[in-house]
Amino acid sequence: MQIKIKNWNINYEVEGEGEPIIFLHGWLTDLETMRPLTTNLVKKFKVYLVDVVGFGKSDLPEEPLNSKDFAEFLQEFIEKLKIKNPILVGHSNGGRIIINAVGNKLVKAKKIVLIDSAGIKPKRSATYYAKVGVYKAGKLFLNILPNFESIKKFKEKLRNNVGSSDYKASPIVLKDTMKIIVNEDVKDILPNIDVPTLLIWGTLDTATPISDAKIMEKLIPNCGLVEYPNSTHFSYLENIDNCRKVLDVFFEN
Repeated sequence: MQIKIKNWNINYEVEGEGEPIIFLHGWLTDLETMRPLTTNLVKKFKVYLVDVVGFGKSDLPEEPLNSKDFAEFLQEFIEKLKIKNPILVGHSNGGRIIINAVGNKLVKAKKIVLIDSAGIKPKRSATYYAKVGVYKAGKLFLNILPNFESIKKFKEKLRNNVGSSDYKASPIVLKDTMKIIVNEDVKDILPNIDVPTLLIWGTLDTATPISDAKIMEKLIPNCGLVEYPNSTHFSYLENIDNCRKVLDVFFEN
């Protein structure tokens, strides 16, 4: 399905009936990476899987985006589809989008789940990210994607799309967007998140380290943390059965 957000064609899927849950994937991935979490949820909830602007089957933005732009993207998606008080689940950059949307009061949510979420400014220089950019992120995500049957095809597509030659040919707008958002920090708005929040994290995550989770747990008022030992940036896929059970419990009330 497609919907027009600003002047972008945005791809999304919807399945099930009941309270709404919106899933937002991370950087350089698409909605397929979130699908494994929805297996049980579609029996009880109305589940939305979204290709964030710039990724998957959604349009590229014409100009580089910042975190506010992504938050407004989510806000307009919810408003246009008339989704009321959704649960929001985001991985990596998807988590950053949720933090900015809820923390800046653009979106009202019932609960949120942040999985290995981006948003805490890394202790690295802007020069580092200018040099590394999308290519390094792409290689990292490719290498740590678990080899589950449900995402093998996606992993193969990602392998074909994020090699060094593809980085050189990839749209400047995504490189420039990354340079902007990695230098923005959500710490100041985390205390504004006034809904029940669940953090799910891999202790060996090197893209968004567990120290980021500890900061979020401290600053978000109503927040709990589930840690997966020996798991990386895609901790939810590496512990998919347990993670489904954790979500079931968190969404019960």
